[in-house]
Amino acid sequence: MKVLILAGGKGTRLWPLSRELMPKQFIRLFDSRSLFQHAVLRALKLSSPEEIFVVTNCEYRFRVLDDLAELGISLPEENLLLEPEGKNTLPAVCWGMREIQRRWREATVAVLPSDHLLHCDESLLKSFRAAEELASGYLVTFGIKPSRPHTGYGYIKPGESLGLGFRVEEFKEKPDAARAAEYVAQGYYWNSGMFVFHTELFFREVELLAPEVWQAFASSSSVEEAYAKAPEISVDYGLMEKSGRVAVVPLETYWNDLGSFDAVYEALPKGEEGNAVIVQGLGADCLLYGARGNLVISERLTAVVGVEDLIIIDTGDALLVAPRRDAQEVKKVYAELTRRKDERAVVHRTAYRPWGSYTVLEEGERYKIKRLTVLPGKKLSLQRHYHRSEHWVVVRGTARITVDGEEKLLRPGESVFVPAGLSHRLENPGKVVLELIETQIGEYLGEDDIERLEDDFGRS
Repeated sequence: MKVLILAGGKGTRLWPLSRELMPKQFIRLFDSRSLFQHAVLRALKLSSPEEIFVVTNCEYRFRVLDDLAELGISLPEENLLLEPEGKNTLPAVCWGMREIQRRWREATVAVLPSDHLLHCDESLLKSFRAAEELASGYLVTFGIKPSRPHTGYGYIKPGESLGLGFRVEEFKEKPDAARAAEYVAQGYYWNSGMFVFHTELFFREVELLAPEVWQAFASSSSVEEAYAKAPEISVDYGLMEKSGRVAVVPLETYWNDLGSFDAVYEALPKGEEGNAVIVQGLGADCLLYGARGNLVISERLTAVVGVEDLIIIDTGDALLVAPRRDAQEVKKVYAELTRRKDERAVVHRTAYRPWGSYTVLEEGERYKIKRLTVLPGKKLSLQRHYHRSEHWVVVRGTARITVDGEEKLLRPGESVFVPAGLSHRLENPGKVVLELIETQIGEYLGEDDIERLEDDFGRS
């Protein structure tokens, strides 16, 4: 079995924890590994590395590569498929399936989200083996037996038994509470959003039921052209809900799509009063007095007194407070910030780059202070800025600095000033992480005031 991992989502319902440049699949909430890393480890139970493909977007390329490197896993370069633009899941799956078909002609493919929480046990592997057997005649999805009526999930109505699973009689949209209770009582499954497809049947059904997507890829000479032509549509809407050849295999293991903060709350361990707490960062702590059933994720000291069933998310640059019952409404906040072109929809105070990361410590009208960390052996692009000057002070490690062609080494406590307009580069030639404090001064401090002259990572 081949595996196609979908890793291009933005996770808008988990703002401010999730941002466009650090979506939920790369966040580490439950242990030291990201959800994407766990998805890769699950994929390795089904396939070898050369049979695993990842569809993501250009912005996440280095997050994917860094997460794979941390696991000690290397995928073939051609197995990393970088979407030119986001068009939802059906175009992404079509592209991945075409690449697999091009290489193996016929194959059975597991299509896995990268942002779900899933226990990878023998029960899970048994369900995928059953799906593999059914995939020659059916588009296969996986159904989760509901633990309770839930309004945040779609539902699947099972029909005729196929031995290893059931024919799907009908898909149901996310229901209200009363209808969800009816679905649970009638034996419906939650729709997991995971699939197993055979290339031949998949493309036959796409050509029949989603001709616009089929034509976009069949008539295009490049991926960019295909994506420009393809409609924005999901696998569920574009294919699964229209096909008469869909089967569902029950999944008995623990599953959570982490599609809202209420789902995150369900997945986390709780204290005696039902509070789920994650604190991260220097001095971070949570004090709870008469508080029950709350989700608290914070980067600083947070006191929660006398409140119940709230979501409290503090990321330093943004604070979210909402009743848990309204967890799905968080996407409206993200939508409004996007409309305003507010960068807090896009990036955290800490932003990750191929060479390391930077954290914004403070900013004012004409200044910004950052902490930079540069990984051993990595270097920033050779660049210049037109509206700001920069002052670097080394805190830890050794920095190789090049300013206007002049190179020097700086050690802890030493500094350099880079006037606006001069070419400059920062490099870590050492064996330990390099840390610096960068002070920017100028009339414009946006991240787009940068002209790259050379770059090790192929960025424009």
